[in-house]
Amino acid sequence: MTTAPAPYADGRLHARPEVLRQMDHQRQPPLEAGTHQLAFADGRKAVLHVPPQANEEGRLLHLLLLLHGAGGQHGGGDHIALAHAIRHGALLLIPDAHGRSWDFLLGGFGADLAFIDRLLLWTMQRYEVDEQAMAIAGFSDGASYALSVGLMNGLMFSDILAFSPGFMAPLRREGEPRVFVSHGRDDRVLPVARAAAIAQRLAQEGYDVAYQEFDGAHIVSPPIARAALHRLEK
Repeated sequence: MTTAPAPYADGRLHARPEVLRQMDHQRQPPLEAGTHQLAFADGRKAVLHVPPQANEEGRLLHLLLLLHGAGGQHGGGDHIALAHAIRHGALLLIPDAHGRSWDFLLGGFGADLAFIDRLLLWTMQRYEVDEQAMAIAGFSDGASYALSVGLMNGLMFSDILAFSPGFMAPLRREGEPRVFVSHGRDDRVLPVARAAAIAQRLAQEGYDVAYQEFDGAHIVSPPIARAALHRLEK
């Protein structure tokens, strides 16, 4: 007797703005503009920033999904991403992992990816998301997770931003998302050589890759992060 694979074990996300439009679904009541702490019945939590432009008729919104590192650390990237979302009128989603880090780093894709998918769908049911302008980003473990999930779901995400990643482990590839990788030369948590090797490999595989090192430790460099986020508006 064969056992059915666990949901999301293949790393695939299913939420799509265009599918909801084709279904002519009834939009759910949106939240007002601002930064909201979301708490769901199963105990999962996330942050959602909603720009003032969100309720303009016919306005398609850029969406940035930002993933934290181990222990919920963002290395300063959350503040930079929020400033970008406010400046450019984008939606910003920051989910919390169930445990100390993301599911795949603890055994395999599953509960965390399922929550991300549910969170994306929840957002798409309330706001007009531009399917051509969805990006996934992360710091440290979140960067490794963003690379893995983004490469597997490259038809969903136009851009992947990885700040100080340690590895990537996509189960498959689809699409051709642009990739940005940065890393501090003085990082004592995850060696800079790992990020350099990731960027080199992806470039050799034909991806549009930008790679930057900076003089610093295991953090997100504000000027480099702002430049990377600026790429999303082009």
